Amino acid sequence: MTEKIYVIHENEEWTEHLFKRLDELGLPYEDWFIDENLVDLNETPPEGVFYSRMSASSHTRGHRFAPEMTESLLVWLEHHGRKVFNGSRALRLEVSKVNQYMALNAGGIGTPKTIAANGKEQILKAAEKMDVPSFITKHNRAGKGLGVRLFHSLEALKEYVDGPEFEPSIDGITLIQEYIQAPEPFITRCEFVGGKFVYAVQVDTSEGFELCPADACRIDDLFCPVGEEAEEKPKFQVIDGFDDPILKKYEAFLNQNGIDVAGIEFIRNAEGEIFTYDVNTNTNYNADAEAEAGKFGMLELAEFLGQALKNMKQTV
Repeated sequence: MTEKIYVIHENEEWTEHLFKRLDELGLPYEDWFIDENLVDLNETPPEGVFYSRMSASSHTRGHRFAPEMTESLLVWLEHHGRKVFNGSRALRLEVSKVNQYMALNAGGIGTPKTIAANGKEQILKAAEKMDVPSFITKHNRAGKGLGVRLFHSLEALKEYVDGPEFEPSIDGITLIQEYIQAPEPFITRCEFVGGKFVYAVQVDTSEGFELCPADACRIDDLFCPVGEEAEEKPKFQVIDGFDDPILKKYEAFLNQNGIDVAGIEFIRNAEGEIFTYDVNTNTNYNADAEAEAGKFGMLELAEFLGQALKNMKQTV
C-alpha cells in the first residue's frame, strides 16, 4: 500500500484549503473525517503520516464526541509507532484551557489570572474571589469565542448567569479570567508549523469582546479567521519582521507538549507585559492578510507534511 498523508478532522470547510495545497504539490493524502466512527484496536494502522485538526468547537457543528473519538484513534496510532502530528497530548490541550494554562505556566509563560468553576453558584464565587475591576467568562472547551463575555461588576455577572442568555460550557467548566486592558485594541497571534515560527498577525479587536478576540468570527461563521471585505484598516495584518523573546518560549512549549502546528495568541497590558491566553492547535489562516504579506500558512503546512512523508519513505 502506498504511504499517504492522513488528515484527521471534523470540519470540511477548515480542511478545504489544506487539501488544495496538497493537490498543488502532488502529495498523496486521505481525508479521515471523524464523528461517529470505530477504531478496531486489534488491527494495525496503515503506513503514512497522520495530522490531526480536531477542534474544541466540534460540538457546535453537531459532532459532540468527535474529540473523544479522535483521542481513541490517536492513541491507537501512537501505540503502533506511527508518525502523528498534533497527537493525543496536543488534543488534550486543545479541548481544555485549564490544561493549556497549566502547560504554558510550566513553560514559564504568563497567562491571565484564571479560576475554573462548575455550576452557577461557583461561577459567582469565582468572580468574587478573583476580586478585580473587570473580568471575562469563557468556556473551558471553547473555540470560536464560546462563552466569552466581559463584565465590570459581580451584579452584571449574576444577571447573566441567572438569565436566559447564559450558555454553559460543553464540559461543564466555566472560566473566570482577569480582563487584561490593552493600550490599543488588538491582540497578536503567532503561527507555528513544524514547531517553528512562521509569522505573527495583529488582530483588531475594536468591534467588541463578544467576538472571539483572536479570529473575529461570529459563532455561526464557517471560516475562522474569515476573509473580510477590504476596509480602511484590515482586521488582520501580518506583522513584518516580528521578533520577541516570547517566540523561543513558545517553540520550547510546543516541543515539550508534542504540538507541531498551532496559533498562539497573546495580549500586552499597558506596561507591555505579555499574557498568553489561547493555544489553537486547529489553526486557520486569513487569506487577505496572507496575500498582502506573501506568506501562506497552509502552503507551509502542506510542504511540512510532504517532507515528513518523504523522510518516512527514506527510512523504511
